[in-house]
Amino acid sequence: MAPGVLIVAAIPPNIFSESIQNIELSSDYELKSGTSMAAPHAAGIAAMLKGAHPEWSPSAICSAMMTTANHLNSAQKPNREDDNMVATPLDMGAGHVDPNRALDPGLVYDATPQDYINLICSMNFTEEQFKTFARSSANYHNCSNPSADLNYPSFIALYPFSLEGNFTGLEQKFKRTLTNVGEGAAIYKVKIETPKNSTVSVSPQTLVFKGKNDKQIL
Repeated sequence: MAPGVLIVAAIPPNIFSESIQNIELSSDYELKSGTSMAAPHAAGIAAMLKGAHPEWSPSAICSAMMTTANHLNSAQKPNREDDNMVATPLDMGAGHVDPNRALDPGLVYDATPQDYINLICSMNFTEEQFKTFARSSANYHNCSNPSADLNYPSFIALYPFSLEGNFTGLEQKFKRTLTNVGEGAAIYKVKIETPKNSTVSVSPQTLVFKGKNDKQIL
C-alpha cells in the first residue's frame, strides 16, 4: 500500500476541476488518489534504496519495501477500508510502505531473472503468451526446472470448498530462501500468526546467518 491518497497533483489549468454554485473553477493542482499517485511514490522509494544499496537487485528492493511495511495505522490499530472494514492483505498488500525501515530490512527474499523464467515456464503459456512476459521465445530460455513457487515475500493458499459450502481441506508447502543483507552474523527466530481455522508450521524455527549475503532456506 504505497501512499497514494489525496496527493497534490499538477493538472492542465484549462480544465475545470471544481464547481461551486454552478460556477466552474480551474486550478493548477488537484488532490488525486489511486494507483497513479501511489506508483511514483513506490518508484521513488525504490530509487532511493537503489542509491543506498546499488548491489541490490529489483527483487531485493521489492522485498525490503514489503517486509518492512506497516500493517497497522498511526494509532497502531489495524488498517481499514473505506467502508471501515478491517483491511486484509488482498486490500492493502504488505501494508503502508516505510522508506526508512526499508533501508535496513535485515533479510530479503531475492530472486534472479531465471527464477522468473521458471515461474513463467510453469504456467503452460502459449508461445505468444510466453513472449509477452519473457520478450523472447521459450526456446531461448532454460525451462528444465519450472516452478510456480517464486522466492517472493508473500504467498497465498486458496481454500477449496465443496458445493455444500464445507471446507474440504488443503495442505500446501512453500519454500523460501532468505539472504542476510545486514552487517555481520545474525540470528532470527520464527514468529507465527496463524489465520483462523488454519494450522501453520515453519521449519527450521531458527535461522543462523554467519555474515552478510549468507543465505538460509525455510
